[in-house]
Amino acid sequence: MKPGSGRPEEVRFSPADYAARLRLAMPENEGAEIWRQDAAESRNQDLQRLAEEIRNYLAAPRGMTEEERKGYGERLNRAVLGFPRERAEILAVITDRLIRQRIHRLPGGHHPYRSLADALFAEVVGLNVLELVLANKEGLEEIQVVGTRIYEVRGGEAVMSEHRFASVKEVERIQQNLVLYNNDRITPRKRWAEVSLSDGSRVTLTGFGFTAEPTLTIRFYTVRHYDLDTLCAEEYGTMDKQVKELLLAVLHVRRNLVVIGATNSGKTHLLKALLAELPDEERIITIEGRHEMMLGRDFPAMNVIEYEVDEEDPLHRSMQAFKLALRQSPRRIVHAEIRDEDANIYVRACTRGHSGSMTTVHANELEDVPEAITDMCMLDGRAMNAERLARRITRYVTQVGIEMRIIGGKRRVARIGAYEWREGSTHVRNLAVYDEQRNGWMMDEEAVRGTISGWKGAV
Repeated sequence: MKPGSGRPEEVRFSPADYAARLRLAMPENEGAEIWRQDAAESRNQDLQRLAEEIRNYLAAPRGMTEEERKGYGERLNRAVLGFPRERAEILAVITDRLIRQRIHRLPGGHHPYRSLADALFAEVVGLNVLELVLANKEGLEEIQVVGTRIYEVRGGEAVMSEHRFASVKEVERIQQNLVLYNNDRITPRKRWAEVSLSDGSRVTLTGFGFTAEPTLTIRFYTVRHYDLDTLCAEEYGTMDKQVKELLLAVLHVRRNLVVIGATNSGKTHLLKALLAELPDEERIITIEGRHEMMLGRDFPAMNVIEYEVDEEDPLHRSMQAFKLALRQSPRRIVHAEIRDEDANIYVRACTRGHSGSMTTVHANELEDVPEAITDMCMLDGRAMNAERLARRITRYVTQVGIEMRIIGGKRRVARIGAYEWREGSTHVRNLAVYDEQRNGWMMDEEAVRGTISGWKGAV
């Protein structure tokens, strides 16, 4: 009570004093444990705050020119995807940033890394458990993450990895790192993103709300040599010498060909090997949704124009690319994949002087291809006779069909056939078929001689 006031003395509340009394009232071990948990949580929050500052620092554009800024972004992406040289460069950038800010450690902080820079690198760049997968990168073609599960693709076959993420939060962190370094975001309005590197490696990401679980697919660029002789080697086993000679004859007489096969079965690799056999001076135009063949990069002397189309942009759709391409004197047009929107214009290109063109189609069997293309052409609403259109496609668009499959762990030319229109329907005459029991290709010599003679007579 204050002197002369007649009222009890008012006592101020002290949070620190109250917390001390609580600790004294607890059993000794329990109070110590709570103190340790609070301290650990505080250190973790400090690390997260510093990690966010470093993440934003790395994401800021660097370079005086657009080319320099693009190169820096490329190095960031490669660092996140596990490329050793770029990882060392980005770790040096983080270390330099900490030195400039005179931050050597977190107050009272401890972490399982050699330095604070290593701890921050693991948070803002590192791939968490994928680091263990990348440690064995020999033959690794693709990493597929679905939720916390990880699959490794080698030799075209996906196998469940022995490693997995502890939680989907770690997957989402890696996703955000990748898109942030590409000036993009995965948000409630846009729950997907794609990242492409100049060497052909590609990353596709989806988030909650678009897929049932977050996904991350990293497809590495692994093939370095593109020619038919290489594909004949035992290491690849894609074809043998007889199949190679048959394909060279197809190129020489300028037959239009179509390749079918499952994802990752070697369709693009085969197309690129075929194009590598052509003279550099021959004008080629490629049309792709994403640059994958990279002919200009791998064959710098080749007379090639490479279109990358965007179906969501009316000014840069495949239809516009075809219109421009037809005015650029192409000898051959290579269309990565026929889709509904451009089926008609590709058919026109094949029937109006651009023989020797190539494309891929999603179909189960070679016999299904002309019908599949016919269906796509009919979708544009124009009145067309389906049978007449199918006959035209069989005769002039799908003259030669190649089926790719993964057999015995290798990407093989499973079948080569010549298309014929007989008795009102499409027929495929087998020229070469891979025999799994004999582990080799069976050639129909008579069919090959007759077909090639017919081709030469038509040239």
